[in-house]
Amino acid sequence: MLPTGSPASPAGLFQFRTTNKRSAMTRSDLVAVLAERFGQLTQRDTEFAVKTILDAMSDALARGHRIEIRGFGSFSISRRPPRVGRNPRSGEQVMIPEKLAPHFKPGKALREAVDKHLPVTDV
Repeated sequence: MLPTGSPASPAGLFQFRTTNKRSAMTRSDLVAVLAERFGQLTQRDTEFAVKTILDAMSDALARGHRIEIRGFGSFSISRRPPRVGRNPRSGEQVMIPEKLAPHFKPGKALREAVDKHLPVTDV
């Protein structure tokens, strides 16, 4: 969507599409915000830049590398060992193979920023 607030301040910078009481930023929302914030870039250049960054990150993770972005967080690959599961229909035991899954660990600055801006709900 469109950015709100001061470009110098990341707080309140983005408005997100709201579905099912949740806010979500899509790739096209990110491209639109960056294209507006950096006027020297065209929409097409911004789309290319976002795609290039995401592709580079995906390739690095696929090769088993760890990605660290200071103040944001780190991406790594977690190994899920093989295990025995059950077929819910028949109850038969099934061997579930090992899997590698991407894992994100937020950095301290991101955790603090999210904690500071989320509304507190009483349970």
